[in-house]
Amino acid sequence: MLNYLNTIFNQTALDTTLTVQSILISLLVSFAIGMFIAFTYMKTHRGTSYSQNFTLTLLMIPSIIAIIITLVGSDLARAFSLAGAFSIIRFRSAPGDPKDIAYVFFALAVGLAVGVGLPLYAVLFALVFCGFMFIIQAVDFGRKKDVEKTLKITIPEDLDYEGVFDDILEKYTTKYQLMKVKTTDLGSLFELVYAIRFKSGENEKEFIDELRCRNGNLNITLSLAGENAYYA
Repeated sequence: MLNYLNTIFNQTALDTTLTVQSILISLLVSFAIGMFIAFTYMKTHRGTSYSQNFTLTLLMIPSIIAIIITLVGSDLARAFSLAGAFSIIRFRSAPGDPKDIAYVFFALAVGLAVGVGLPLYAVLFALVFCGFMFIIQAVDFGRKKDVEKTLKITIPEDLDYEGVFDDILEKYTTKYQLMKVKTTDLGSLFELVYAIRFKSGENEKEFIDELRCRNGNLNITLSLAGENAYYA
């Protein structure tokens, strides 16, 4: 079995002579793999939503790179011309998720493999990589068990904020710290900002309800903390 697979994959880059058939095969194979990559991205995306434009980009990149590499072939002059053309391109989009960047490089690698005439390696690479991504998604690899959050509590100016919520915070969190105090509404209210980590299995609604009873039912905001933690 291994010898048979080695025979299939034991190939070098195709001849540089362009034919309509070779170009169509490259486009069809790279487009099919691009669709598989985009499907994998959609199924393993963790956010609330993903960009349709980005999935379309993943779909198109392998085909674009494959046809570019096919056209360039081993012609050194074409390669330098291509490098010059790409050097004037500037991407204006905002930086995305690091995993999105990895998918872009993945799509580029697949397109390169098809473009140099190694479509079977491109298919193998796509199957293995996408398989890994589904496994990583299934085991929830790399996710923090205790998520850090930011708690903002509005209180009236006549309420002493020092330690006023300590008993509730100790009940529901493993760690908390008062990070900032500021006045709002022309000084008639205070806003307290805490960095907290919930205990496992605690009910956030019950936690907020107890805080509301303490702060006179004024505004309370609970959100995910930024990348830079308030404490280690």
